[in-house]
Amino acid sequence: MFRALPVSFVLTMVAVSSASAQGLDLSGLPALNSTTGPDGEMTYSLSLQILALMTALTLLPSLVLGMSSFTRIIIVLSILRQALGTQQTPPNQVLIAIALFLSLFIMQPTLAEIYETALSPFLSEAISAQVAVDQAASIMKDFMLLNTRSDTLLMFSDMAGAEPYVNNDDVPFSTLLPAFITSELKTAFQIGFLLFLPFLVIDMVIASILMSLGMMMLSPMLVSLPFKLLLFVLVDGWAMTVGSLAATFASQ
Repeated sequence: MFRALPVSFVLTMVAVSSASAQGLDLSGLPALNSTTGPDGEMTYSLSLQILALMTALTLLPSLVLGMSSFTRIIIVLSILRQALGTQQTPPNQVLIAIALFLSLFIMQPTLAEIYETALSPFLSEAISAQVAVDQAASIMKDFMLLNTRSDTLLMFSDMAGAEPYVNNDDVPFSTLLPAFITSELKTAFQIGFLLFLPFLVIDMVIASILMSLGMMMLSPMLVSLPFKLLLFVLVDGWAMTVGSLAATFASQ
């Protein structure tokens, strides 16, 4: 049901717009009414606004994954857990919680700017909903562009057949979103590779020692796990990992 909301919302909006353009009378359907103000701004009925809100809620997880620092953080934490060899410790719920709250910490300046320039004026009825959405989108676009590799953005712009962009406002979200996610994946795997190396060295050393002692039946992963945990604790690995991850994001 909820997955069909975006499609139903689009179809409803298209139907209302078509009916209005053709001059059809929708007064008998108050739930689908839309009025045009003196300034030319379109105002929709409460039912359409609720439908738009429900549609936004269904898209919220995708927005969190695709327009924030969450993707890079959760991938690095997953690779770190695999490098430690601790199987499901920390569990997925803990990793997601760490990634979510660390993303809120990293995104706090951006979210604060959105609140001050878009949400707060809209709630006080100083600006319209369309203006608030445009201002919030511009702020998010600046954050994403700062953390997107230029070569990745150029690749997607070439695939879209677009001309070189003069400024940030010229970059469409249809090009920026895949470029940002692809750039985040590349950066996350680079960081994960660097995290994997010291634990890989420990595994190789333990495996060589066991082989030289003739202990073929003993799993090197089982023996190396305490040493990897000891190394990670001695260097305060969680604080270093989280701090380094937060420092990799550029902000305005």
